[in-house]
Amino acid sequence: MEIPHEVARLFTAQHFAIVATVGKDGTPHAACKGIVKMEAEGRVYLLDLYSGTTSRNLERNPRMSITAVDEDHFAGYCLKGTARLAEADEMDPALIEEWRGRISRRITHRIIKSIRGEKPHPRHPEALLPVPKRLIVLEVDGIVDLTPGHMK
Repeated sequence: MEIPHEVARLFTAQHFAIVATVGKDGTPHAACKGIVKMEAEGRVYLLDLYSGTTSRNLERNPRMSITAVDEDHFAGYCLKGTARLAEADEMDPALIEEWRGRISRRITHRIIKSIRGEKPHPRHPEALLPVPKRLIVLEVDGIVDLTPGHMK
């Protein structure tokens, strides 16, 4: 399924998105993940830094959704689809470099906020993130517009 430009723009502008998977007891599990790359053809790449609950859930049930909102414009989207996991040695080095670039931009953003006296966190947590262990590749098969109807 093709991802419209405005949807991709909203997701890539966020520092993270909320990923939802299905837990072993059938309940939803939500986690924050950074999106590395989105392809217009309907593929989304996310890095799994810890290979924890999200990875275990996807091994059992590959259905997943990703949600992002732009609180300033009261808009958001949920992408639904089927995910697959790729191990670190299967990752395209260009995706790792893209992730490093995004982390550098996030750290730069925090430093600028700190200089302005707006820094909300006493440290730069992005600098402490581990090397990614797995890549999550989502094949999007549905897009839900979360923007309230009267605001479209």
